Amino acid sequence: MAIKEPVGESVVPPHEPHRHDFPLDKVTFGVAAGVAVAFLVWGTLDSTGMGETTGTILGKLTELFGWLFILVSALFLLFSGYLALSRYGNIKLGPDDSEPEFSTFSWVSMMFATGMGIGLMFWGVAEPLTYLTAESAASTPPGRGDPNTPDSARVAMEYAFFHWGFHPWAMYAVIGLAIGYFAYRKGAGNLVSGAFGPLLGRHATGGPGKAIDVVAIFATLFGSATSLGLGALQITGGLDDVFGTGKSKWLTVVVIAVLTLCFVLSAVTGIEKGVQLLSNANAIAAVLLVFFLFVVGPTVFILSTFTESLGGYLTHLPTMAFRTGAFGDSEFLNTWTIFYWAWWISWTPFVGMFIARISKGRTIRQFVVYVILVPSVVSFAWFSILGGAAFDLQLSGAKDFTSDLAAGSEGALFSMLRQYPLASITVVLAVFLVAIFFITGADSASIVMGMLSQNGKEEPMRWLVIFWGVAQGAVAAVLLFSGGLSALQTLVIIVAGPFMLVICAMCVSLMKALRAEPFESTLPPRVRRAVQHAQQYDSMEHHTVALAAYGAEPEEVAESGDTPPDRPT
Repeated sequence: MAIKEPVGESVVPPHEPHRHDFPLDKVTFGVAAGVAVAFLVWGTLDSTGMGETTGTILGKLTELFGWLFILVSALFLLFSGYLALSRYGNIKLGPDDSEPEFSTFSWVSMMFATGMGIGLMFWGVAEPLTYLTAESAASTPPGRGDPNTPDSARVAMEYAFFHWGFHPWAMYAVIGLAIGYFAYRKGAGNLVSGAFGPLLGRHATGGPGKAIDVVAIFATLFGSATSLGLGALQITGGLDDVFGTGKSKWLTVVVIAVLTLCFVLSAVTGIEKGVQLLSNANAIAAVLLVFFLFVVGPTVFILSTFTESLGGYLTHLPTMAFRTGAFGDSEFLNTWTIFYWAWWISWTPFVGMFIARISKGRTIRQFVVYVILVPSVVSFAWFSILGGAAFDLQLSGAKDFTSDLAAGSEGALFSMLRQYPLASITVVLAVFLVAIFFITGADSASIVMGMLSQNGKEEPMRWLVIFWGVAQGAVAAVLLFSGGLSALQTLVIIVAGPFMLVICAMCVSLMKALRAEPFESTLPPRVRRAVQHAQQYDSMEHHTVALAAYGAEPEEVAESGDTPPDRPT
């Protein structure tokens, strides 16, 4: 096969040059800010009406298109696996000679803290316990028998693994891959719309592309704002648990204000400083908490829970992944599984863009393995330790969490920690973790929205980052105080419907671009080095010898290039 272009070079689309100066995209920024203000006013003045309207729309969406969420989410996982196992896994997110910007530890810490750290703190105890103790059909997983039995505990933990395992991270992976590939290998800018060059052509920078970026900002802003509100509620619950402060709305608003100040300060320092340092601190504090529980808690039971639940999850994954509720259990699936899939999709613009930003220089295979497998295994260990510790208390009768769950899911973690030694320290550590996890996610969201508003610039203008950071805090505080936070959460999930189709189109665009890659870029690194070495000598003899020295197979030798001309004397 003839060499089409020098190894390491990439094709830059013809629409790229005007983005080099990275001016403020006034259309994208203006429309996104205007829409955000409009929905904020609606949620403030008519939170009841907003809740009823969005609830009705969400109900119809899950009823009519729940099967599509299930099917597409499973296909995202299969598509990610195909890219990692195929020859395209050798392609780098950047030029062939690019190197990773961050260490593996910092890379994984940042993606994990941004992707679902705050959610794991909120649901690590509450979700498995809800599945174990629930009496209603809406919270009873398929196959679960009577509540509070060992068999129910097994099914409960398998579904916790399912909702926080491979599927959500596969959603993040496909959009992160597409954005990272087109941004750093093709020079299309770190934008969601930048991944649509092969499909939209010049329209990727026109109206259709701007519309995609506006939807991405919308989902990021309101998704982060609702998480900020939920995180503030959990922190308020932790403060009440430690200091007896009560759970007033005013205290929650103060917590939001303090968190907003912290993540804005972190965001303006940039990813290399603020986000990376906080993510590393997050990882260390989280390890300390779960290691303590692992040691002082039911260690053998936790290890057994992890092993059996992992085996059950992997065994039943195909069935769970494609179950739509056609023959029953639709109430649970609509309430939990489809809700989660829509929620994860609504977060993909923000998390995918951020993961793409920190993954420059990684190969597609590295990206898929670390973005899907590593965080999933961490999530499995997290639920096994926190949920397992709670299960041991519930099943043994040492502590009944039913009343705690009825009072609010945000208090389940602190109720569990109170049953083990050094509770005053671990509760404070948990409150700290919730705060830092959210600060990490929110400052990442501020940077992403700034990038979307400034034509994909990696380090957007500070005032832009501050604007979107303050906007997150303002939206969370106003809607929490007016009672419109749950309606806003529903609204964000509704956005996931059309954005799911956007991600599908991104997969098609990415596959089209990958198939056009030069053959040399898809070779394993050692074979690629052999080709480069052979090109220096420009003779078939050296070409073949060099490839053989690196262990290349004969068919790889044949496909690596046409017979070169004789070497000059």
